Amino acid sequence: MKLSLGFSPCPNDTFIFDAMVHGKIDTEGLEFDVFMADVEELNQKAFAKELDITKLSYHAYAYLLDDYVLLDAGSALGNNCGPLLIAKKSMTEIEINQAKIAIPGKYTTANFLLNLAYPKAQNKTELLFSEIETAVLNGEVDAGLIIHENRFTYQDKGLIKIIDLGEYWESTTKLPIPLGGIVVNKKLPLEIQQKVNRVMKRSVVFALDNPSETQAYVKTHAQEMDEEVMYRHISLYVNDYTVDLKTNGKAAIDKLFETAKGKNIIPTYTGEIFLN
Repeated sequence: MKLSLGFSPCPNDTFIFDAMVHGKIDTEGLEFDVFMADVEELNQKAFAKELDITKLSYHAYAYLLDDYVLLDAGSALGNNCGPLLIAKKSMTEIEINQAKIAIPGKYTTANFLLNLAYPKAQNKTELLFSEIETAVLNGEVDAGLIIHENRFTYQDKGLIKIIDLGEYWESTTKLPIPLGGIVVNKKLPLEIQQKVNRVMKRSVVFALDNPSETQAYVKTHAQEMDEEVMYRHISLYVNDYTVDLKTNGKAAIDKLFETAKGKNIIPTYTGEIFLN
């Protein structure tokens, strides 16, 4: 059976998906038609229900609970890995509220966290995540919300951190920050959904046990990324929660949805969140 599969070219995604898309593990008869894109484009693909399996932001997932269910494996969730608000100079809360801010997408978890921390900061422009640092440096925007490997590079470009929104979340909830997860379309039979979850977990475990086996695939899509940054990226976003969410990971996801619902950031959600 062939299923459409969406994930980003970022190192943490290519790292965990390499084994399943290249048959390095038992896929239980499943094959995958891969679609690679930035996370916000993947969010939009999910809204259009175009993919059988996809990586998406937890913020976006809150709108899609009737259509997709979350795998226990594959999540980017953890501590000290949240998005950063950066600028060329320090800013007060009043200045942040009035600033033009570049964000990596309306439905990213990064934007959700920005809404929590600075609900009055609504002058936003959406850019591809890799273009945000340049937009700040060129004065096109006053501040930028960065994700992925840019958290390792902004200081080298003379930019400063205004706030670590992951730290903001962790300090207020005492829980890890849920960034993105892997979901499967509920239209697929339950046995296929469960099979996908087993294969996903197997692929993550293979990558963690055999990191050198994934190197060629990761490097191919990391393009000109510095190799040290590439591996720091993987170690930041791939951890025990990526193997399985555990009780604490599920509690963090529940907390994110409850907080968003309470602040009217997302609609009241229905449907099953986690795959049984």
